[in-house]
Amino acid sequence: MKRTWRHVAAFVVLLLVAAACGGGTGGSDTSAPSTSVEDTSGSEPTAPDTTAADTTSTEGPSACDPGSALADLQDTVLSTGPNGETPVAASTVELTDAERQQVADMGATAAIVMHYGGNDWSQAQIDGLQATFDELGIEVVAVTDANFEPDRQVSDIETVLAQSPDIIVSIPTDPTATANAYQQAAEQGVEIVFMDNVANDMVQGEDYVSVVSADNYGNGVVAAHLMAEALNCEGTVGVVFHAADFFVTAQRYEAFTATITENYPGITIAAEQGIGGPDFSGDAEQAAAAMLTSNPDLNGIWAVWDVPAEGVLAAARTAGREDLIVTTIDLGENVGISIAQGGPVYGLGAQRPFDQGVAEATLAAYGLLDKEAPPYVALNALPVTAENLAEAWETVYHSDPPETFSN
Repeated sequence: MKRTWRHVAAFVVLLLVAAACGGGTGGSDTSAPSTSVEDTSGSEPTAPDTTAADTTSTEGPSACDPGSALADLQDTVLSTGPNGETPVAASTVELTDAERQQVADMGATAAIVMHYGGNDWSQAQIDGLQATFDELGIEVVAVTDANFEPDRQVSDIETVLAQSPDIIVSIPTDPTATANAYQQAAEQGVEIVFMDNVANDMVQGEDYVSVVSADNYGNGVVAAHLMAEALNCEGTVGVVFHAADFFVTAQRYEAFTATITENYPGITIAAEQGIGGPDFSGDAEQAAAAMLTSNPDLNGIWAVWDVPAEGVLAAARTAGREDLIVTTIDLGENVGISIAQGGPVYGLGAQRPFDQGVAEATLAAYGLLDKEAPPYVALNALPVTAENLAEAWETVYHSDPPETFSN
């Protein structure tokens, strides 16, 4: 990778962001949030801060009309990058036939170092990466799963480096705790492409090629508008957020709470509870159960992604609250089944993980070729309800929807 990019990167990287998807993951973030709401269900970790995205396009009409707001989001990316970068569309990340052949002739190798592999999103990322690396003649020599444990991910990186890969594609569990390991990889000449977030103190164009993400802020906005649509813009809701310094989940929380507060005065956020994992479903079940006990008239709960949403569904079943409205982010099979069967999950904002994997692998090839890469690539949010569930699954995973959606 060309080391002459430091001046360009210094111009692009204008803003430092407090959270990452930012320093100290795994555990609870105890800093005071800028958008905190009193939690009536008892004491809890405080929500993480994040740099606010441009919300001008999220302002809703004075009447209750979430549908119009959702339509306006179809071709818009609201997120900025971890360091305030302006998003570039994934469709602009391309290689010529000659560049593809040049990469294939290198006989390069790659390692995929995941934060956590226990969901459909992670597997779709891996699928997109492996398919594209295969097309480019790049051998994948390792795929690791840190189970959201920073120390384990550091060990994974060290183990992978012993295999001398040319490429690492990875999502940091904690941008501070893992920074030295990623820096070691960069110093060894490894081309690094990040998913969602960047390890601390690393410079784009010098230490890493690029970062690729979904529009996580946009997905939080989508989930808020869907909640309002399901509630006809009136009611009380709870929020189950990720109590960690993790950029993209902090974006989702910021977006959901800001959109509800600023656009829907008839909806009150009555309770918030953070979860630290790694048992995200179990932690969310306990959090949702506490909310439903303390707020028996709660109309809805937002969960930060699909696995915590599964815990919310379990709590709702135990409480006999099949009328509870749930919205979330990520189209996992279990929340998709709930949507298909008319269960508590009304809808969600979906990422496009397979396409993210394609973009990441292609950007890794940019690194091998010393081709100038955009600092931040983002894919727009996809609103999903029962009306477009099957089509959305095909878009997200590039495969037919599960039979469970029609049973």
